[in-house]
Amino acid sequence: MSNQPLQFKVATEEWEFEQVHQLNYRTFVEEIPQHQASSTPRLVDKFHAENTYLVCLCGSQVVGMVAARGRRPFSLDQKLPNLDSYLPPGRRACEIRLLSVEKEFRNGQVFRGLTALMWQFGTEHGYDLGVISGTTRQQRLYRHLGFVPFGPQVGKGEAMFQPMYLTLEKFEKQAEVFLRQPLRPHRPVSFLPGPVTIPQQVRRAFERAPESHRSDFFIADFQKTRGRLCQLVRSCHVQIMLGSGTLANDAVAAQLTLEKKPGLILSNGEFGERLVDHAKRFGLTFDTLKFTWGQAFDLDVVQQFLARSPAVGWLWCVHSETSTGMLNPLPVLQALCAKKGIKICADCISSIGLVPVNLERIYLASGASGKGLAGYPGLCMVYYNHSIASNTALPRYLDLGWYAEHQGIAFTHSSNLVQALDAAVKQQDWEKKYSEVIEVSTRLRARLRELGFQLLAPDGQAVPGVVTIVLPPEQNSSDFGQKLQKAGFLLSYNSDYLRRRNWIQICLMGDYSKEKIEALLTWLSRNPAGAVKQLSVQAAV
Repeated sequence: MSNQPLQFKVATEEWEFEQVHQLNYRTFVEEIPQHQASSTPRLVDKFHAENTYLVCLCGSQVVGMVAARGRRPFSLDQKLPNLDSYLPPGRRACEIRLLSVEKEFRNGQVFRGLTALMWQFGTEHGYDLGVISGTTRQQRLYRHLGFVPFGPQVGKGEAMFQPMYLTLEKFEKQAEVFLRQPLRPHRPVSFLPGPVTIPQQVRRAFERAPESHRSDFFIADFQKTRGRLCQLVRSCHVQIMLGSGTLANDAVAAQLTLEKKPGLILSNGEFGERLVDHAKRFGLTFDTLKFTWGQAFDLDVVQQFLARSPAVGWLWCVHSETSTGMLNPLPVLQALCAKKGIKICADCISSIGLVPVNLERIYLASGASGKGLAGYPGLCMVYYNHSIASNTALPRYLDLGWYAEHQGIAFTHSSNLVQALDAAVKQQDWEKKYSEVIEVSTRLRARLRELGFQLLAPDGQAVPGVVTIVLPPEQNSSDFGQKLQKAGFLLSYNSDYLRRRNWIQICLMGDYSKEKIEALLTWLSRNPAGAVKQLSVQAAV
């Protein structure tokens, strides 16, 4: 046995798959005579194209493996009619097969590592039931792990197997003693509004060598990125600034100081309140219409206010109110303002890249790189459709006209952030993403309600990809969020406005998978703290 360290991973390389076939042959042809011998010492499993192989490497040698497959029919379906009648109902099952360890590595270490990796794989993909055909030679070990035998044995001769199943919660109770270490995912699954999970191609773009912001190459790439951003939201112009979305809203507020008329700000959540704060800090003259958090703007009230306030020259609101999960009716407000000759501004930081956004009739709109666009945080954008001249009355860094006069590169820029943002924008099939977010969010909201959770925003007015959950008074959101984090799921609960209201959030802004959502729902369905029934309704204040 080698002294090299062992590595446990999902097989991805051709040489790993080739060694899997060879180990499969040595185990299930030569040692356990389940298959006929052949002239070539390799056995390709009939479900190879659908299998996920979890392997143990010692150097460059595959010394252990196990395969997982979630697609029905399982191999056991072909051996046991009415397989489901033997299994616990309401489970998401995968079949575990081809467990094999080289003889010189059968000291328990490889098997323990493969077992932990299988648990990791199952939790990440939302499986809460494993089905196996366990060799009759290892029945004591399987029972020790919590496997439950069912049905008649299958196979023939020396290759006899006992069908067995194992629930995830049973395994977790048994396995920590067996593995001699706590079970926990290696990488937490993020459902945060930011920073979001970054796609691989965006990470690669960020890792390119930095370029001078004055180089011809950077200037050309920068202009292409600006063009893609404008095309995405149907805007004529955009300025990209180094900073967060807060900086973009400061730039909008600075530009509004040049307006001669008073304005109106609409607020129905935390980020609407922040627009009010921006306006106060810049000394703007404005009124505010505040609506209940988690409820839509009352458009009749807005129209009535504008009818009796003809001097209003601009209106500022949030499109996607992330704090509550509300999607405010920006197209309706755009049409209303266009009819009355009012300049409309919008905080689109959490909507661009998550839902279709049309800024053709916008006066000023803010965006950011690290939300729905799934780029790295650190860049923000201001969109507009008119000519803007530089004005020395404005702070230099917030003067959009100064950017416009310098091809958008008025100050030092980060080529790495720009390259990553460009990759995020151009690599995405946006129509497909929008439809998938709607589909996944609809199912997620329905499943959460089935589990007894109270959702804040109504379905018809909720932004796809942001689900705000109202917890009952007896269930502390910080405690619940920490418990989820220990289980490997990062949800948003730490912001002051969420803690004060006992809310948590699930966000789908970055790179996510349906399997990870299933894993979260599986945890919620079987965790007593998560499966809350008969929640009391907490008023949004």
